[in-house]
Amino acid sequence: MALQLWETLKDTIVAYTGLSPATFFTLLALFYALYYVVSGLFGSSSDHHHLRMEDNMPPLRPPVQLGEITTEELRAYDGSDIQKPLLMAIKGQIYDVSQSRMFYGPGGPYALFAGKDASRALAKMSFEDKDLTGDISGLGPFELEALQDWEYKFMSKYVKVGTVKSTVPVTEAESTGEPSESTSRDVDAVKSTEDGSSETTAVKSDETPSNVDADKE
Repeated sequence: MALQLWETLKDTIVAYTGLSPATFFTLLALFYALYYVVSGLFGSSSDHHHLRMEDNMPPLRPPVQLGEITTEELRAYDGSDIQKPLLMAIKGQIYDVSQSRMFYGPGGPYALFAGKDASRALAKMSFEDKDLTGDISGLGPFELEALQDWEYKFMSKYVKVGTVKSTVPVTEAESTGEPSESTSRDVDAVKSTEDGSSETTAVKSDETPSNVDADKE
């Protein structure tokens, strides 16, 4: 049975390739060997490149709580310093995205979001510099919904490590709750005027009886 199959295979090789079975199998072995060598070379190069990248990257460290920091301080965590965690903020909440450095780190598709509060850019799916901000005023309902989806994703996948310090200006009067200096002077002036008027009235009241008595005399 095996001999019959071998004879049939030889006849098929000769009919379809025009080569003898010995020549056909020799060429097949050469092609396989060449493929193995080429694959080994490219695979080895790729593996070495991958190993070099892993050697340059420090191991992931446990997330460190930073508390409240400014937008300027947040920029230091954009991935340019591999000794620092990779951070990104959404709606003022800062998350450690170091585990997704291939996306948010240097060279990644979302690298421009790192070290920033990119709320507006994520809501609008924009890569423009003007949208790399935490200001979400004026956004439409669909954009706000998209931003909410991003926030849920970050909350479920990454660790929150801090918040972005608000930069809303507060006036001195609002912060202290005390009257201004000009108001105090105005009040004192009014009091002085009132005191002066009352004294004048009192003097006139004292002088009036004396004048009447002089006329009588």
